[in-house]
Amino acid sequence: MTMMQKFLGATAALALSAGAALAEPALIFDLGGKFDKSFNEAAFNGAKRWADETGNSFREIELQSEAQREQALRRFAESGSNPIVMAGFAFADALGQVAADYPDTKFTIIDMVVDAPNVRSVVFNEHEGSYLVGMMAAQASESGTVGFIGGMDIPLIRKFACGYAQGVKAVNADATVIANMTGTTPAAWNDPVKGSELTKAQISQGADVVYAAAGGTGVGVLQTAADEDILSIGVDSNQNYLHSGKVLTSMMKRVDNAVFQAFTDGVDMETGFNVMGLANGGVGYALDEHNAALVSDEMKAAVDTASAEIAGGTLTVHDYMSDDSCPVLNF
Repeated sequence: MTMMQKFLGATAALALSAGAALAEPALIFDLGGKFDKSFNEAAFNGAKRWADETGNSFREIELQSEAQREQALRRFAESGSNPIVMAGFAFADALGQVAADYPDTKFTIIDMVVDAPNVRSVVFNEHEGSYLVGMMAAQASESGTVGFIGGMDIPLIRKFACGYAQGVKAVNADATVIANMTGTTPAAWNDPVKGSELTKAQISQGADVVYAAAGGTGVGVLQTAADEDILSIGVDSNQNYLHSGKVLTSMMKRVDNAVFQAFTDGVDMETGFNVMGLANGGVGYALDEHNAALVSDEMKAAVDTASAEIAGGTLTVHDYMSDDSCPVLNF
């Protein structure tokens, strides 16, 4: 080997290592916007926490249409981003097309399972966390009627609703649970006006606590609940602060932890199927200065007991997605 060959080899190796060091992870938000104060914002908070703690940077994009899903994945993969994290089940088809074309890129998809050797699939036991806030809704309700407003009518959101209804019924078997979905297209995630209308309709039927699992649409639900002087329950992110003293609690879905872990693991990320539930801190309920006065010691004790029983396996919450049915709620 000549000196020039050695020099060129060393230069190539240095370029490769520099490129690897400069590779930034990427985050693709679902429709509804980065600052939806719910699901997407939880994902952003996880990425930001990683950036703040490491001093590194990440790439991101907010989608404007369904057609951009595959385009965004390919753009980030081509530019060397690794890993690439997607916030939302709707990326499944696009990722199924893209993952095989970039075998050296690691991908993480949240809320859906994609079977590929370079993909981490993260799903949550939303029904477990929803059961807890359902218990709280039943304990706080004076009318015996509570509501649920979902975003897009899909099995995942019915999973939230079913868990919630089970928690309500565990406290008050005679309670009434009113459930409505905002729509059947992705636009249902970002329609606060429709969320407000549904909230008023449920109030007219006697609901005095309403749980929103609807992305940006939920902002309208929480606002209207506060305006009409009833309690609401937030979702995904801690939304208690949005209407201090009016939001009973928020069902925390730790999407932030999933994103933070994927970015932390980086290119060495283990792929496969990951489940985040009560047992490993994936879901829970929010208690802070904004809702402390609304949550009695008795309420907290009951919910914490149920939480421990679910985590320990002695209490089972039915998962709507296991058989497309709910024992206590009709859709």
